[in-house]
Amino acid sequence: MTQEASFRDIQVRSSEIVIRKIGVKDLWQSLQEGYDDFITKPSFGVFLVVIYPLFALLLTLSGDHLVYLAFPMVAGLTFLGPVVSVALCEMSRRRERGLKLSWSMAFDFIHTHSFAPILALSIFMMLLYIAWVYSAQSLYFGRFGTDPPASIANFLAQLVTTQRGIALIVYGNSVGFIFAFTAFSFSVVAFPLLLDRPTTCLTAVSTSVRAVLSNPLVMAIWAVMVVMLLALGAILFLVGLALVLPILGHATWHLYRKVVVA
Repeated sequence: MTQEASFRDIQVRSSEIVIRKIGVKDLWQSLQEGYDDFITKPSFGVFLVVIYPLFALLLTLSGDHLVYLAFPMVAGLTFLGPVVSVALCEMSRRRERGLKLSWSMAFDFIHTHSFAPILALSIFMMLLYIAWVYSAQSLYFGRFGTDPPASIANFLAQLVTTQRGIALIVYGNSVGFIFAFTAFSFSVVAFPLLLDRPTTCLTAVSTSVRAVLSNPLVMAIWAVMVVMLLALGAILFLVGLALVLPILGHATWHLYRKVVVA
């Protein structure tokens, strides 16, 4: 009860958090600062070790009978990107304050007031990912039935040459946009805010939505930049993701600093 009371006393409320307008220049500067953080404390090897087993697991789970879920499963991983970036944001925060940098200290937030709301938001993002995959499966069943495709080549041929395949692409991307917009709006500054200030999960999410609504065009450009960089990293045999993911994670902290008034 004492800890709960003290948290209520110190927590920052939404009305106390001021959002500022930013420009495209701030996005490039955030990427540059994220790159500087990455160079200071490289995490290429760590992500390389994690990415390949993860994608190998996804491919194993999908196989030929779930090939229609391969793209939604991989694309939906962007929902989990903000969850992964928490430790990277913490490293950027520590570097900004001139504190010692170490990967063990990057998870010190587990022992602070930040952990519970970060955990709650992480669970929500994971549930959103599951809901997206389930929706993608339902769309496929609605157009192609419950029978799995005969092969990858057969599925791709039906996808681009048949009316139901084109419809699946249109509907899938439309639904995917709704999920992606929700995930982005809820998390773009929420995780770094929870690291930076004592506040609740709902306050962090509402602040993140306010940040997007206050800077709709710039935030849309940022979302496109993130997708393009992730796609580029994936094309380069996934090795590029081990470079792109940590830079974007660090850049998220600096973008937060520019959007939310200290």
